[in-house]
Amino acid sequence: MVHDVRVSELPPCGIYRTRKAIKSIEAGRLVYFHNHGDPGPGVYLPEGWSHNRARFSANGTTVPDDFDPKSLQALKTEGLYRVNAMFYCCSKKCTKFEPDTLVQLGYNGNAQALVFLPEISPRGVNLPERGSIVDDAELKNLTALKVVQSKDQQPEISMPRGLIVH
Repeated sequence: MVHDVRVSELPPCGIYRTRKAIKSIEAGRLVYFHNHGDPGPGVYLPEGWSHNRARFSANGTTVPDDFDPKSLQALKTEGLYRVNAMFYCCSKKCTKFEPDTLVQLGYNGNAQALVFLPEISPRGVNLPERGSIVDDAELKNLTALKVVQSKDQQPEISMPRGLIVH
């Protein structure tokens, strides 16, 4: 099957929230979009998490020939961030994030942002397994940190998780 989707019109590879269904993948899901490959561009669902980062299935869903790139909403990259302005997780103000705090950004299977507060212990930096759901509008208060990536680390293409403190 030859895909008619024009590569020049496709978004870059990365993590996204589905805005509307893409074949059997319903709207509001975390996916990894791969804009090239055989038999064509596709979306991959998370199959698990490691250190609060999604591991995506090796088996994806090829996008249809009439794929609309607007059906995907780009998400901030998972990783370590610095809080650049104070904010609360949500309108209930359950968790306050202070400026200059180190945080980790991840997502659950429903593409909701989760912010984790790493802790320093005698054995080093610990990444907690529980984070706070944060409203998308508050992500503007995070600045990505440059962190050296392991040379052997490849993007993990390998169900929704809900370990959340609110």
